Amino acid sequence: MKILVINSGSSSIKFKLIDMENEDQLAEGLLERIGLPEGRIKYKAGDNTIILEEPIPDHRMGLAFVLEALTNTEYGPIRSYDEISAVGHRVVHGGEKFTSSVVIDEEVIAGIEECSFMAPLHNPPNLQGIMAAMDTLPGIPNVAVFDTAFHQTMPPVSYIYGLPYSIFEEKRMRRFGFHGPSHQYVAQKAAKMIGKPIEELCIVTCHLGNGSSLTAVKHGKSFDTSLGYGTACGVMMGTRSGDVDSAILIDLVENFGYSIQDVKEMVYKKSGVAGISGISSDQRDVEEAAENGHERAELALDMYASSVRKYIGAYAVTMGALDAIVFTAGVGENGPQMRERICQGLEVLGVSIDTEANDFKGLQKDVTAPDSRVRVLVIPTNEELMIARETNRLSKGN
Repeated sequence: MKILVINSGSSSIKFKLIDMENEDQLAEGLLERIGLPEGRIKYKAGDNTIILEEPIPDHRMGLAFVLEALTNTEYGPIRSYDEISAVGHRVVHGGEKFTSSVVIDEEVIAGIEECSFMAPLHNPPNLQGIMAAMDTLPGIPNVAVFDTAFHQTMPPVSYIYGLPYSIFEEKRMRRFGFHGPSHQYVAQKAAKMIGKPIEELCIVTCHLGNGSSLTAVKHGKSFDTSLGYGTACGVMMGTRSGDVDSAILIDLVENFGYSIQDVKEMVYKKSGVAGISGISSDQRDVEEAAENGHERAELALDMYASSVRKYIGAYAVTMGALDAIVFTAGVGENGPQMRERICQGLEVLGVSIDTEANDFKGLQKDVTAPDSRVRVLVIPTNEELMIARETNRLSKGN
């Protein structure tokens, strides 16, 4: 059974084709700049890597490019569309309406649209990918896998905010959490690396990229997570502020002439590592500047590391134990300097990183120092595989 996994953004489509018989990845690719004059397509299958630059008018045409590549007689892993058994879609926000993955029908599409106001940058393009797939591959099951679903196990103490209870009761405004498939995948991998049942472990998973979140995974379930109702809270991110005193935002609007749109733009797109450093949201650029004595670059890196440390410490306390810390995603997998920076100061929790073992990028590796009581692991995430597993399960009617 071959599953096509699609992660559709506003101007991009990431995809993977996975053979579920042995969970082998047959192909992957990225389409960028959809709807702009100069599109870009990068496709890899086996030893073949294809890069094309040509216009991609819309998501439907983008998916047509994907299918053409997958069935290409020279470098395609399949002969026809009929070999694709189902399509799995990443959908960011399911709210309380979707507490687990679902086979997509008209009612599900309407439900995803209803949740779009909570993820305006994500759900609408996710829907574009869904509609393109249903149009281009009629009759094939489509499954929605929600970022928020893994976090449905959080207890009320973790997901209800300290606002009047009526806000939760009437508006259903609460912590939802995101990056669920990533946190679930690396927590399961961590348990295998440690050699213990996940039901016996307390793990903090650190999904660190341009968008970042940490999750307290207690006995295999999400117990708390740093992203909440929206995607700008928690730790400081590439361009997003992370936690900030709401009084500041109120004051900017009431007393300093900022509009709600101004504040929204600031919090989501002009803050974080980019806003503090004044250089970039890419930590590689900021680290280079810091090495050359740029004070704000150094401050941005210290603030980022500190915000992650705070959440690790908080989650160790709320879970009542800490067996492992897992680093994953762009920065987590490829940022040895940031991993070391974060772990410095966690000695109070019994955490110690082996700096020599930590000097690498993009591999699965145990970087725990011999004297550490807590395991420190680096695990490349594979959200697409988690989506494929759910799609495979549901498309079989399980």
